[in-house]
Amino acid sequence: MTGTAVHTSWDGVKRGFWRAQPMAVGVFVYGVAFGLLAREAGILLAEASAMSMAVYSGSAQLAAASAITLTGIDGGGLGGIGAIVAAILLLNARYLLYSAALWPWLSKTPARVTYPTLFVLGDGNWVLSMAAYNAGERDAGFLLGSGLASFVPWLLGTLLGASAGALLADPKLLGLDFLLVAFSAAMGIGLARAPLPWPNILAAAATALVVDRLAPGGWTIVAAGIAGGIATALTHRPSTRAKS
Repeated sequence: MTGTAVHTSWDGVKRGFWRAQPMAVGVFVYGVAFGLLAREAGILLAEASAMSMAVYSGSAQLAAASAITLTGIDGGGLGGIGAIVAAILLLNARYLLYSAALWPWLSKTPARVTYPTLFVLGDGNWVLSMAAYNAGERDAGFLLGSGLASFVPWLLGTLLGASAGALLADPKLLGLDFLLVAFSAAMGIGLARAPLPWPNILAAAATALVVDRLAPGGWTIVAAGIAGGIATALTHRPSTRAKS
């Protein structure tokens, strides 16, 4: 199953795809939540689907949908559009770090494998793949397969949510808007580790509360993410363990 040399195979793709199935349900629900919010913001089904395919980032897309809800689909002119694009770029900047961490793996794979793999890269499959790599997995197909296992449910969830949002006069009447809150809470519990990085959490939470008072909407998420990242950079201490 694993080996010492980096390689790519369909067996690896299938292995990664099936290993990532436990995440698929959560990603699908997250996609439904985005689809509902997108319709509430006035984003059409085709537009929401295109955004999920091109941006493929729950946090960035939710920030964009929130900003559009506040200003209207054409509100803010070029300045408003620029703010939304900046929010998406900031929230997706973490993928630069993800890609750097994958360098030992993907630097040895051909471009025809590397670029599709990076296109479907997400938070969950990155964590899963890094754990597999540390355990000895060297098949780059694992990373591609686990990415597809999240990418496809995300698109399907967006389609369902946006379609349902078009049929429902007010999704909130059925409590469907709570899907995002429930999913985020579940993700937070699942990602929690001991000891928790309290300085980072407190910095992000405090910033979110302040910004929400001053400029509610998508910028709350952006500001909290930046504050948490700065706190992480200031408090991070490199591991003293010997490198293998």
